[in-house]
Amino acid sequence: MTSSMTSSMTSSPTRPDAPLGSGDTDESATYAVALERSAVLDALIDQHAAGSDGNSTEGAARFRMLTGDRPTGPLHIGHYLASLRNRVRLQDKGVETFVVIADYQVITDRDSVGEMGANVQGLVLDYLAAGLDPDRTTIFTHSAVPALNQLMLPFLSLVTDAELRRNPTVKDELALSYGRPLSGLLLTYPVHQAADILFCHSRIVPVGRDQLPHLEQTRAIARRFNQRYAAGHSVFAEPEALLSEVPLLLGTDGTKMSKSKGNVVNLRDTADETAARVRAARTDSERRITFDPKDRPAVANLLTIAGLFLDEAPESVADRVGDGGAQALKRVVTDAVNESLAGHRARRSDLARDPAYLTSVLHEGNARANAVAERTLATVRAVMGMSY
Repeated sequence: MTSSMTSSMTSSPTRPDAPLGSGDTDESATYAVALERSAVLDALIDQHAAGSDGNSTEGAARFRMLTGDRPTGPLHIGHYLASLRNRVRLQDKGVETFVVIADYQVITDRDSVGEMGANVQGLVLDYLAAGLDPDRTTIFTHSAVPALNQLMLPFLSLVTDAELRRNPTVKDELALSYGRPLSGLLLTYPVHQAADILFCHSRIVPVGRDQLPHLEQTRAIARRFNQRYAAGHSVFAEPEALLSEVPLLLGTDGTKMSKSKGNVVNLRDTADETAARVRAARTDSERRITFDPKDRPAVANLLTIAGLFLDEAPESVADRVGDGGAQALKRVVTDAVNESLAGHRARRSDLARDPAYLTSVLHEGNARANAVAERTLATVRAVMGMSY
């Protein structure tokens, strides 16, 4: 981490062992601070990538990023717009990138692993087709990196049951389980995510606004580990949020876009499948198309999707469609998605013909992640007096 980043990004005022949720918990204020930090971080990445700091040896490669996905099914356009494109952008700026395929997290809220092998392969296909370069980005799976998962034990000693139960993701997943008992793995999911981030000493974590509590939990674990086990020395730096500028996208049924709901356009879909999914999307009865997220959320969502693919303001797309109505709007969306993803889909198809290459990418990424995790675990053991 460069000295300019360290001085620009302020630390949380929370004392190391204060429980999350104590002190100022105003969500808007927290988000405003995170947004300001994110803007500074993005500017520093651009500055170092361009070499404008005058020191070419301290480029964006000094930044390290962790991100990832659960292999619960195919990636869709929401993933592409909100995360995949941004991962490639940061990789191409020289940010050292780690992408975890979180296979263990599939069973946090499910009774079986499902089509795990096919889902993992599908993720690797979409990563490579989108432009992630396995020579510059480490792609790995949870289950292949035991030292990462072993970090959960000391990290669990640093959190309380109450903190975990207050975590928004834990609460949301429990609410959607229709009375299913809370599993230990789901309860400790925020700690597992902290292990993901801290094992590789990630300083950048791309997140949406709703994921900020997860990152704050990770920051608290880093602070508490340093204070409790390392006598205040910095073994783990506190990671920073790089907030996504992509708004929350709705699915074709007007609810939150989700693989489990099937209300998505998958990256692997054909042009005809995409057209069919968009034709079935919810709109409204008004003929003139306007961008009105409050009163016309379904129409606004389609305009937003088209705008993101066309690199155009949704208001501009609405003006172009005008009195064409929902049918014309859906044609614009379909064309925008299909034309933008044509290259991705062609590359994906080519890559799928060489499964041995996909396996080698994952094996090499697992090996690199293991080396990093084992070094981190060795440091943790030494700090905790457990190097026997």
